[in-house]
Amino acid sequence: MDKLLIQGGTALSGEVAISGAKNAALPILCAALLTREPMRFTNVPQLNDISTMLRLLADMGVGVTMEGIDGLILDAGRLNNPVASYEMVKTMRAAILVLGPLVARCGEARVSLPGGCAIGARPVDQHIKGLQAMGAEISVEHGYVHAKASRLKGARICTDMVTVTGTENLMMAACLAEGETVIENAAREPEIVDLANCLVSMGARISGAGTDIIRIQGVEKLHGATHSIMPDRIETGTYLCAAAVTGGDIRLTKTSAAYLDTVVDKLMDAGCEITVERDAIRLVAPRRLKAVSLRTAPYPAFPTDMQAQFMAINCVADGVATIRETIFENRFMHANELARLGADIQIEGNNAIVRGVARLEGATVMATDLRASASLVIAGLVAQGETLIDRIYHLDRGYERIEEKLARLGASVKRVH
Repeated sequence: MDKLLIQGGTALSGEVAISGAKNAALPILCAALLTREPMRFTNVPQLNDISTMLRLLADMGVGVTMEGIDGLILDAGRLNNPVASYEMVKTMRAAILVLGPLVARCGEARVSLPGGCAIGARPVDQHIKGLQAMGAEISVEHGYVHAKASRLKGARICTDMVTVTGTENLMMAACLAEGETVIENAAREPEIVDLANCLVSMGARISGAGTDIIRIQGVEKLHGATHSIMPDRIETGTYLCAAAVTGGDIRLTKTSAAYLDTVVDKLMDAGCEITVERDAIRLVAPRRLKAVSLRTAPYPAFPTDMQAQFMAINCVADGVATIRETIFENRFMHANELARLGADIQIEGNNAIVRGVARLEGATVMATDLRASASLVIAGLVAQGETLIDRIYHLDRGYERIEEKLARLGASVKRVH
């Protein structure tokens, strides 16, 4: 099992390009199931979750052709196996995103209940409730969701909670449904807008993406199209935090600050100087950061996927910060590992009180989930001595060639096999 060895104490500097967004790419790849014609995608990140999704689609009969470094053609013209097995789904929760497209296109789907990160309950009941409102007959047997519908019908769906993958699943299903579907209390994340843009390019009729009410007028069929995946805002935020904590000066290209308002604001509150360009961001860090408190909430509020990274930078910031996690009930597992590096963190329910210390010291730590892994990398970059991070397969699910990119910025990071 691979590990990451970091020699801390070097300020990051230089320029690096940001990859396509994992959380946008996964639903968009599933959108290829909705048409018999080929779909061409660009700016697709090379990540383990993407590879898993492509294997899953291929298992269903989808043709997969790689084009260059970040290009991909998916052809679902011979889709013949609307099943997502447990073996294919157990490592990746996003596999549930095939459910809506398969029911809409094939009239039937059998999808294993998902696995993935151990950061708390992420139930699929909202997906099921929405598809049932559209006329699907659904049963859950032996760990599989089995859905049937001769043709889905438009419906008014109001989700009990804001759910990103639920909104995406129901959006895709509604594109081929008969009549109008209205999704209320919809998630507003930029990745949902990117999915909507892709679907519209395929001939879908969607309005309101990016707001809490999305309207979809169903059509008979969708056609092939070309779509470029949006830049990864969480990868962008992670590298900004890494530069901030090390007192660095970096420029990130092929990205945008348009979806990072709350993250940029918090980094500026911490004392960083940030310059925003059309497709790039530059950050210059102060000698020592100021502690910043935050509260996670659905977009456009502070993203839960950046909480762990900010906990890491608060560990060495001047002052005391309170971090309140409102999305996942088990997302402070990285706190114990940060404490092994010398951090002063007190957990009280869904609040973490972080008291900045003068320095962290290298140690062996273990990653527990994707963003927790990123927080340990950030802490390792500023810690004195060597930090060895175990179970970095989590990192490979969401960060493309992270050791190469950090090395390009001057960090001493290497993968240990």
